[in-house]
Amino acid sequence: MAHATLLRSLRPAVAPRPSIWRPLCRRYVHPGEFQPFVPPSPSSLGKPRAAKTYPRTRKWLRRLVYFSLATGVVYGIDTQFYASSLTRTTRTFSLGLLVALDYKINFSPNPPLASSIAAVHARNAERLSDLLRHNGGLYLKMGQAIAMQSAILPPEFQQMFSRMFDDAPQNDWKDVAKVIRDDFGKSPEEVFGVSFAGDSDKGVMERRARASASVAQVHWARLQDGREVAIKIQKREIAQQLVWDLWAFKVVTWIYSKLFDIPFYSLVPYVSERLSLETDFENEASNSEKMAQLVAGESRLRDRVYIPRVYRELSSKRVMTAEWIEGVRLWDKDSITRGWRGGWRQGSPGCHGTPLDPRNSTAAARTPQTAQFKPERNHWRGYNNRGGLGLSLKDVMTTMVDLFSAQMFLWGWVHCDPHPGNIFIRRKPSGQPELVLIDHGLYIHMEPGFRHQYARFWKALLTFDNQTLNEIGRSWGVNNSDIFASATLMRPYRGGDLSTRRHIAGLSKSERAQRHYEMQQAARKAIREILGDETKWPRELIFIGRNLRIVQANNQFLGSPVNRVKITGIWASRALVESPDLPLAEKIRNLGRHIVFRVVLFTSDIFFYFTKVRQFLHLGGGMEDDIEAQMQGMAKDMGVELNQNVFEG
Repeated sequence: MAHATLLRSLRPAVAPRPSIWRPLCRRYVHPGEFQPFVPPSPSSLGKPRAAKTYPRTRKWLRRLVYFSLATGVVYGIDTQFYASSLTRTTRTFSLGLLVALDYKINFSPNPPLASSIAAVHARNAERLSDLLRHNGGLYLKMGQAIAMQSAILPPEFQQMFSRMFDDAPQNDWKDVAKVIRDDFGKSPEEVFGVSFAGDSDKGVMERRARASASVAQVHWARLQDGREVAIKIQKREIAQQLVWDLWAFKVVTWIYSKLFDIPFYSLVPYVSERLSLETDFENEASNSEKMAQLVAGESRLRDRVYIPRVYRELSSKRVMTAEWIEGVRLWDKDSITRGWRGGWRQGSPGCHGTPLDPRNSTAAARTPQTAQFKPERNHWRGYNNRGGLGLSLKDVMTTMVDLFSAQMFLWGWVHCDPHPGNIFIRRKPSGQPELVLIDHGLYIHMEPGFRHQYARFWKALLTFDNQTLNEIGRSWGVNNSDIFASATLMRPYRGGDLSTRRHIAGLSKSERAQRHYEMQQAARKAIREILGDETKWPRELIFIGRNLRIVQANNQFLGSPVNRVKITGIWASRALVESPDLPLAEKIRNLGRHIVFRVVLFTSDIFFYFTKVRQFLHLGGGMEDDIEAQMQGMAKDMGVELNQNVFEG
């Protein structure tokens, strides 16, 4: 009782609610509010069930985690120890499969997943461009090789491949130094006798490359004895990537040969072998020395062509040291032709006794703080660098065509990468041009029998000797000699039967699409006809055609100053007279044929000089421009759009 009284006394003094609210409160009270809790009976719960554990979800989550961990480990190992070779190959196969499926589904007059065939080409060209640039290394080299023949590709691919000639990014100095140390077992300072700390008793070397390509980069150095050298150093990752890249190239080519029924795969081993040799600098040094010997032994070229000397004691499989060349690149047309301001009876720096640097500041060149050691030698350009070599483009181009024609028909030892970046032009003290040829990694050898056959083929081209053309073409497995003749001349061959051109003006949109599809199919058929029997096809023709195409593009870029076709034909005919591995009786017969051949070629000169007069009067382009226009017309019948210069971009 006392306890209850105490609790009542502790309650707050709150006035009771008015009685008027009590009925209203009772109206909203749940009737079972104060009933006791009664658990449900077991019978009302149904059968017992096991708790959900989601075993399949957990299994796939575990697999995903394991796969992610394994992928991360493989990627890390691939990046650190294999120069991302596996990653690059996986990227290649993925894109190759995507492109193959795209063409398999959409290569038709009315593609189901694209607006037109051109749109299919455009998106796949962009995909391929991204792959080549992302993978770099040998992929860029392959892209450049295809770019030389990009005229046979659709326009969308031509535009993409024109960007393949940009400088590649260069490796850091630590990677360069590692390659040198791995090959020589010593540091760059010990190998080349240079100092990066300004030691006056040592030579100097630039850590930053002067040029960077897909496979290697070139550094300038001055050795202890004063020699200036170009040190070509292979990029560190190339050796590890080479095997994987060539394997991927073979697999992708095999797949595409099967999918699109074009007999390319049999050519792959030969192409792969050439590309592999291009990464061997000992092979490049041997090629360079052999070409120097051949040029020195040819009186018509020895004073017009120069091959830089290679220093074998400072070279290895991945490092090649050669003499430094000061010259003007072939693509710098203005510098070649502008007036000479370098002084009377003087030539380009370093050319035939002309000192490399008459105003050399050795002390400044040795300052370690300077980012650049090599002196700039532009004094011969005169005030405001407005001068040039003062040379004739005709003389320059004649020397080039003479050199590569001698390689094909006389020596059988052919430099297959004569693009403008690999050719320097210098001025001799006599005022005549000198062509300097560098980068001797990609060569092919022509056996005497094949070389003589190829010379006869060229003579037959220029005299419309269709019987000889067909005879040689059949021996090479070519089904259509006319198409192959046109591809060789880089102009339409008019000696055989060419299909008449079908115009597409006035056609409806669907008819144009059908015509475009037919042209693409015709292009594939033309390639099959040129390759014909792939077991007989001379593999050397792949790279010979590359050489011819580049030389033609060089001539066209310089304004067609020479009759390239005639000069090449004369060397072909002359080689059948001068070749030391032909019997005397045959050489005498060939001499008579050569005299007749020279008379026949007079008509080619008439056309050449007509185009030169027209070009001088600004009434049209040069001879190579006419040839290009004729090739564009003929190519349309074969399903190919030739509408872009190979070096544009």
